[in-house]
Amino acid sequence: MSLSLCKKCSNLTLQLKSYRVAYIRPMHIASRNNGFFGHDRLKYSRIHNALKAFSPQRTLGTMPQHVMKAAEQRDDLKNARRIVVKLGSAVITREDECGLALGRLASIVEQVAELQHEGRQVMVVTSGAVAFGKQKLRQEIVMSMSMRQTLSTRGEVPKDILPPRACAAAGQSGLMALYEAMFTQYGLRTAQILVTKPDFNNEMSRTNLRSTLQELMKLNIIPIINANDAVAPPPEADLDLAGVISVQDNDSLAARLGVELKAHLIVLLSDVKGLYNQPPGTQGARLLSTYSPSQCGSEVRYGEKSRVGLGGMDSKVKAATWALEHDVSVVIADGFADKTILDVVHGKKVGTFFTAAKATGTPVEEQAASARDGGRELQLLSTVDRANIIYRLADLLIDNQNDIFAANKKDLEAARSSGLAAPMIARLVLTTSKLESLAGGLRQIAESSHDNVGRVLRRTKLADGLNLRQVTVPIGVLLVIFEARPDCLPQVAALAIASGNGLLLKGGKEAVHTNSVLHRLVGDALEPHVPRDTVALVSKREDIEDLLQLDEYIDLVIPRGSSDLIKTIQRQSRGIPVLGHSEGICHVYIDKDCDPAKALRIVLDSKCDYPAACNAMETLLVHRDHVRTKLFDDIIQKLKSNKVQIHAGPRLLNHLKFAPAPAKSMNVEYSGLECAVEVVDDVAEAMTHIHKYGSSHTDVIITEDADTAQKFLEGIDSACVFHNASTRFSDGYRFGLGAEVGISTTRIHARGPVGVEGLLTTKWILEGSGETAADFGENGDRTFVHEKLPLVVESES
Repeated sequence: MSLSLCKKCSNLTLQLKSYRVAYIRPMHIASRNNGFFGHDRLKYSRIHNALKAFSPQRTLGTMPQHVMKAAEQRDDLKNARRIVVKLGSAVITREDECGLALGRLASIVEQVAELQHEGRQVMVVTSGAVAFGKQKLRQEIVMSMSMRQTLSTRGEVPKDILPPRACAAAGQSGLMALYEAMFTQYGLRTAQILVTKPDFNNEMSRTNLRSTLQELMKLNIIPIINANDAVAPPPEADLDLAGVISVQDNDSLAARLGVELKAHLIVLLSDVKGLYNQPPGTQGARLLSTYSPSQCGSEVRYGEKSRVGLGGMDSKVKAATWALEHDVSVVIADGFADKTILDVVHGKKVGTFFTAAKATGTPVEEQAASARDGGRELQLLSTVDRANIIYRLADLLIDNQNDIFAANKKDLEAARSSGLAAPMIARLVLTTSKLESLAGGLRQIAESSHDNVGRVLRRTKLADGLNLRQVTVPIGVLLVIFEARPDCLPQVAALAIASGNGLLLKGGKEAVHTNSVLHRLVGDALEPHVPRDTVALVSKREDIEDLLQLDEYIDLVIPRGSSDLIKTIQRQSRGIPVLGHSEGICHVYIDKDCDPAKALRIVLDSKCDYPAACNAMETLLVHRDHVRTKLFDDIIQKLKSNKVQIHAGPRLLNHLKFAPAPAKSMNVEYSGLECAVEVVDDVAEAMTHIHKYGSSHTDVIITEDADTAQKFLEGIDSACVFHNASTRFSDGYRFGLGAEVGISTTRIHARGPVGVEGLLTTKWILEGSGETAADFGENGDRTFVHEKLPLVVESES
């Protein structure tokens, strides 16, 4: 909706975009008597109704006026209506401490305006007057200096000539003018409030302050609040024994205002990402995404204050803790990052969230550290012991079927009631045959696990008495994230145990009960040999982002699930390699020299056996000679009879008068009973199509021509390339790997279904008898022979 400025009265301008009020200028009631109603009473009535209908307060109409208790979970912050945003000096001041960082400030203003237009009430506690005034006064002082003074100081103004109070007095008006100009661009007005500590000590002043702020917010005006540094007394020790903190910095001021105005949320913007357990940049410093003062207080060690400002992290924590005790939620976050304020209010995991709720479960950092220690113990076990752990897990799956099925039933009932898609429910179901197949795969892993860790890959005699060998070792600690399929948990656990790796698992919420039982059984199998937490189950989805920062503990991340999940993990990982595939766009190409019976069976199996799997066919490529033939008609008819929706490619549309609906794109992973069908001229064009639209997962050719098949097998650059076989064979169990930890389409380390081999790396072991590198240098008397030795020596065989 958009209403232009009234020609007869400039007191009203209204523009409404979707649900958001973009610009509202207050109406003068006096206009009623100045002829406004006279020239168009009906138009005024419509505008008045529009204002009521699109009032910002209505956009969050379900939001409570005040939440009596501080939020216990980040997601609760979405309901915050009254918000205090504190801008620290380091956030809005330039690096030279003279003037403001206008780009950063503009971004903050835009975010505050967006929240205000959503119907929230935002107060801004700001620093910056001193920096603004310093810039102004520095110019004046340089202009008034004599030539001799200017040359001797090289144009620099000594800091003692620029006292903070004078700078604050000179800069406050300019700071407010800047805020007014910026917020005006978003159709908002501002009002200035300057306070000092005595204003809070005096009951009447405090009441007036509270009343003024409430009236401003009712009028949709944003209060800009600052400590009155021009007249404020010097900072002093906090002598308020009644539990009231001093207003000696803007962190304390924001806390006092948040409590006085019964705000729902205080956002303290800083020049760091949040609260760390020790000063950022030091060894072992770790961002605390959640901070509970009653539990975490002794874990934090503070560093120095920022380059500007009075507070520092210590004051922020004290202010945040005091506000939390008075039922106001607080988040300390990075003011330099993009959209920080919006992310905090929308419940995203940024900064440090202060909560009175006690943490439940083991912190993910401890889980990762325990997995590291447990993995090292697992590596030291004999191959027989590692195999026995997996054999025992296979037996436990069969012996505890009733518990597993009972938990699985709970998950299925919850999934159906929540409307989970049918393909996802199919992945969730566990049956007796699935468990038996799962146990069989685990035993296969155990049987083949005796030569995994410590296997010699190369032996080299460098010189007499100096022998080198390369042996397989575990990668370290794996983080495997999977969706819906609970059978992944024991499979991945068995692969990690066989390869001597510690393991962190995060399953989908759809299988929470089933995963819990299966994880307990994994622990039962481990416990006689190594600690149970060698394989840990991560409970909360929001913990994933924290885990992806723990590169000192976690060595490889393997996401299993949708392409969106995998892309998200790849984007969020900080320094930890990610092994996986972005999408499973698998092709089947029917060559002109195919066997029709084979083609029909392979296409149906590739698409219909398990359409939700990543190795299901998503695009069928047909040689042009088969169009309008019995084979083509039979394939289309069989797919339709199996409820597969066909999407026609551009060339197929040209061949048929009554073609199926056109495909929106040729690189879609449908993950259901849908597929694209396209026509190609020959095998070369099929290969070109696959390389352009495929995802390097699994691609198939159906042909009886050996030369054509060989050209396809050698030319297709995918992890798995098949001849006359279904795409569904792209699977760790079917490959004889026992199971897979995932399917990789990367070009390094492991490709295709990743079994035990893909979870191993190598190390070099050199055994000498006192040699030094100098012995083989220019002045040495030794030379290298680099003789290749047998992998197995006679004593070992």
